[in-house]
Amino acid sequence: MKTTLSDDINEIKGEITKTVSHGRVYNFFRKLFGIRDDMMDNAEIQQMMEDNTVISGSNMWILIMAIFIASIGLNVNSTAVIIGAMLISPLMSGILTMGYSLATFDLTLLRKAFTRFGIQVIISLIASTLYFAISPLNVATSEMIARTSPTLWDVLIALFGGIAGGIGNTRKKKSNVIPGVAIATALMPPLCTTGYGLATGQLRFIAGAFYLFAINALFIMLSAAFITKLMRIPTHKINDTKKERKIHRFVVLITILTIVPSVLIGSYKVYETVMKQNLLSYLDNSFTFSDTKVVQSQIDIMNREVSLSLVGTQLSDDVIAVLEKDLSNYGLENYKLNITQNKAVTADNSDQITIALQEQTIESLQKQLDEQEKNIKEQQKELDEIKSTAASLPDMKKLSEKAAAIFTEVSDIGCGIMTDSEGEYVLLCGTTKKALSADKQQTIKNWLKTETGASRAVLKITVK
Repeated sequence: MKTTLSDDINEIKGEITKTVSHGRVYNFFRKLFGIRDDMMDNAEIQQMMEDNTVISGSNMWILIMAIFIASIGLNVNSTAVIIGAMLISPLMSGILTMGYSLATFDLTLLRKAFTRFGIQVIISLIASTLYFAISPLNVATSEMIARTSPTLWDVLIALFGGIAGGIGNTRKKKSNVIPGVAIATALMPPLCTTGYGLATGQLRFIAGAFYLFAINALFIMLSAAFITKLMRIPTHKINDTKKERKIHRFVVLITILTIVPSVLIGSYKVYETVMKQNLLSYLDNSFTFSDTKVVQSQIDIMNREVSLSLVGTQLSDDVIAVLEKDLSNYGLENYKLNITQNKAVTADNSDQITIALQEQTIESLQKQLDEQEKNIKEQQKELDEIKSTAASLPDMKKLSEKAAAIFTEVSDIGCGIMTDSEGEYVLLCGTTKKALSADKQQTIKNWLKTETGASRAVLKITVK
């Protein structure tokens, strides 16, 4: 019997209706996306989380070694070494435990997990600060600088990473999810960069890097709490509803305070990227002169200025006015156009570009040289002041010998200049066979002040 196309369509519709009616589609997607099928028992999860709060010597030593490895990787700008340190680090388990205890309202477990995590953070900061304090390499690398400007994308990475970590951490069969989350969210590098900031006294690295670490830790914890709720793990009952609401309000407040700066920073970076793309479009479409080339372009977001350096045939004021007016067509309205035109030369365009670039390089190097000379002069001035101060001080060795020759009743004499809260004073130490009289002590003090010009003199004479 020959079937028509409409018969085939009706047959397919019937099959689809039959499948849906039997719940096969629902079961298929439930099995495909379900997160409870291969989940550990609730008791096993609870025990694992309890184990994560135990402070052990082995974990602390592993953490310290991971911190040193990450610090070295940052110091030598090695991405591979940094990734290795993130794989070793035991920080992730504590954060996931805090998220779990927050979702289940297990406040005792939350306190234990937070205490362990706080100790780990303090030890990490001490270890990284110690490393960078003794390291001969004290120049910030690109890996360090990259950890000082957290944005909204870091929040999203932490959220998605926390969800993946919360799911992977509760499976019967363990996978490489936790190490992957540790690499993606990068907990170790910003913590070590904070140590670099502490060791070198640079607030930018301290604030920026620790803020990134706080973002990662907080949003991994919150997303882990979210996934714990989805897994329908039983919660601990809190009889005090006011206390429960207080916890909710505190978590919401901390979340808002943490996310707002990252949103602002991220918005600025997006705006900066868009403006740079607009500038490239503007240059490609507006600067189509055959005898004039743009050799350098720069956009100043804060001052709203576009600076261009040209070589070749000089543009007239009328042409520049048209070019400035054309900025608004590329989203650069209210920006000022600054054009530097290099003098035309007889060489071809490639030679003109080379010369212009060399001139700009020389100018940039000259600015750096001037700044370095200024710093050298300031340091030389400080050194001269120190030398001048040192030269004005009396020779303590000669002063001790002279005092020993005059005050023969005092032996083992030593003199020196000391400083306390009241300022500088001259100190004489020595020993005698019997205590000196008050008049004799005053005589020695007056002599010391006369010889050194000090306003105060102190004696520390021991009777033997």
